[in-house]
Amino acid sequence: MTHLLRQAPRSAFHASRAAPITPRVVVRSLAWSGAVGAFLSFVGAFGSQGWPFLPRTLVMVAVGCAGSALGMLTFRLAGRLRFLDRSVWLQALGGALMMILPMSLVIWLVSAVSDGRPMPSSHLPGLMINSGVMCVVMTFLAVALNRNAELRITAREPAPPKFLERLPLKLRGAEVWAVEAEDHYLRLHTSKGQDLILMRLSDAVAELEGIEGAQAHRSWWVARDAIAEARRGDGRATLTLKDGSQVPVSRTYARVLRERGWI
Repeated sequence: MTHLLRQAPRSAFHASRAAPITPRVVVRSLAWSGAVGAFLSFVGAFGSQGWPFLPRTLVMVAVGCAGSALGMLTFRLAGRLRFLDRSVWLQALGGALMMILPMSLVIWLVSAVSDGRPMPSSHLPGLMINSGVMCVVMTFLAVALNRNAELRITAREPAPPKFLERLPLKLRGAEVWAVEAEDHYLRLHTSKGQDLILMRLSDAVAELEGIEGAQAHRSWWVARDAIAEARRGDGRATLTLKDGSQVPVSRTYARVLRERGWI
């Protein structure tokens, strides 16, 4: 009985995990809404045909941006409902339905200003239906456009090197400066310090693909940006890293590094 009393009731709301609204999404949505507002001005929507062009355009663009802001708000609210966050399209539908009433109020106010008198109550059902259709269509279009744009951006962004997943927790997020082989272990030289992991250097070099770097010695891999100084003398070159570590350059790898302009 006691354990039942201690259990908190499960809330229908939770932190949304679907479709985050990023700054890019906000900019695209407002630009799209501005274009829609310009179109509404061109066709003289909501009885605004008799208005001068510039004030009409400013008002319609403002209406479009208000709708966009309201849509993003209701979209996020819909994502906090457990039965709507299973799909971005369910979330979009929920957000669109939530914004029908406030968007109808915005359109009613614009219509009242353009006509000089409030809209007759007999027109309100039609207003709600038209507003609902517009909210659903515009919300789904906005979600589709933003999803396609985000997919294109994600496709262009290269995946981070797999080796970064092997960094110990205390080194996560650090720049990898060099990897040094020590028996069966690798010593990691990073911007957050050093640590050892169990791995072969050849496997590490393969997983470091994506970071500009090269082997300088059979026991060393070095990142280009980690080199603070390169010295040549006594028939052998030495690289000094940002942390002060000295990396010998063997003859096997010296030619490649010279061709790259490292030494």
